[in-house]
Amino acid sequence: MKWTKVLVLVMAFSTLGGSVLSAEASSQEPVKLIINGQEVREGGYVIDGTTYVPIRDFNGLVSYDSSTGKVQFEQPNVHIFLFKGDTVFGNVNKGKLKFNVFSQIDSLTTDIVAVKIAITDPDGNVKDIQAQEITGKQKDNFWFRTNDFTYDFNKAGKYRVGFYIKETPTSSFKLISEKVITALDS
Repeated sequence: MKWTKVLVLVMAFSTLGGSVLSAEASSQEPVKLIINGQEVREGGYVIDGTTYVPIRDFNGLVSYDSSTGKVQFEQPNVHIFLFKGDTVFGNVNKGKLKFNVFSQIDSLTTDIVAVKIAITDPDGNVKDIQAQEITGKQKDNFWFRTNDFTYDFNKAGKYRVGFYIKETPTSSFKLISEKVITALDS
């Protein structure tokens, strides 16, 4: 029951974006929010002993229906596999590598128009790998495999392969899931 209240409050806070909550300044305390080791830019607040964080930073699809006052958060299951030829891998040595990404998606209950795979290097630079439009009705269970591509893991560190979903033709891609590749010194 308590988690339900926290979730509802989290969702309500996330719809406010950068708006100021109506609470006395003395009862608000900004807090750093760290999700999977990465600090979220906007963080959160503790207001009168309750913690509020933006739900849009939890890698999912967030929508708000003003007519009902409901916030909907959806995070489909996404399984990401990395293939070098027919071999699954996770860690690599520094240098160039030819590979492809296979993603299996299920439990998606909303319509989408496109998916995308991108890779982020240890410095935060993002390179799109491949995108594809999704046609037809709602896709609750489907697969997406990129073509082979060559990427230069030019420094040691953690690289993040991200799976993104685009809900409408005018919306931007939203990160749903990530797979980490660790590049090791040779």
